[in-house]
Amino acid sequence: MAALAPLPPLPAQFKSIQHHLRTAQEHDKRDPVVAYYCRLYAMQTGMKIDSKTPECRKFLSKLMDQLEALKKQLGDNEAVTQEIVGCAHLENYALKMFLYADNEDRAARFHKNMIKSFYTASLLIDVITVFGELTDENVKHRKYARWKATYIHNCLKNGETPQAGPVGIEEDHDVEENEDVGATSLPTQPPQPSASSNYEPSNLPPGSYTGVQIPPGAHAPANTPAEVPHSTGVTSNAIQPTPQTVPAMDPALFSTVSQGDIRLTPEDFARAQKYCKYAGSALQYEDVSTAVQNLQKALKLLTTGRE
Repeated sequence: MAALAPLPPLPAQFKSIQHHLRTAQEHDKRDPVVAYYCRLYAMQTGMKIDSKTPECRKFLSKLMDQLEALKKQLGDNEAVTQEIVGCAHLENYALKMFLYADNEDRAARFHKNMIKSFYTASLLIDVITVFGELTDENVKHRKYARWKATYIHNCLKNGETPQAGPVGIEEDHDVEENEDVGATSLPTQPPQPSASSNYEPSNLPPGSYTGVQIPPGAHAPANTPAEVPHSTGVTSNAIQPTPQTVPAMDPALFSTVSQGDIRLTPEDFARAQKYCKYAGSALQYEDVSTAVQNLQKALKLLTTGRE
């Protein structure tokens, strides 16, 4: 991908988007789609903060030039031309970051890459707002990931051993003010949960942190491709390295035929389409388990009118 023209110095008013712009730069070669939406989020947020001050107008103008250049380079990419595909792509990427960090945390393997992954996942959930309002699950997970990044960073900085897994959030932390949390370089590829990072949910302490309930085995956002139909009995920690364990198919889905009195609303069709897009996006990552889960959800919705 062609190099983008550099941006002028970041105005002080735009400090809140500096980490999103850094994340964009880190992904220019790794995942241009993620880089594009990070810049789009920064552009939209910057416009709301200050679009009149000369230095801010100059910065936003150069950022707009970068966006237009990226969009031209990615003109044939469905993740840019179709919002539903772009949203699925971004959520899948954020999910991989979150699950990697969460598995490392629960296995008590504390290091800079897992801190960076927690924090980047929270930033990417910010970016998902370019597609609309966040769900409650995404809001909770953003808060949890951002707090975890700060908590573990501060523990390691102070020579303390962090407590693994969900622990009490005693106060709100302003992670945006902590430069060190987001400064570590990301791994070359989106990290994957390692075989050694498996854990037994029954051995973990229950989640009891204020305002956020992410019980073991259910810590992935409910609206992301990691959500697993309750009928399968599979936890949301389903993304595994190759070889993959494909979730069992619900036998009822093979014999279910849409009844004549089923009335599907336009919203039902839209949700079914979204599940199918999630499945397609998961297959781009060769994530068979997530693809099967979402196809089952789409089938159930279309044949029963229920999720």
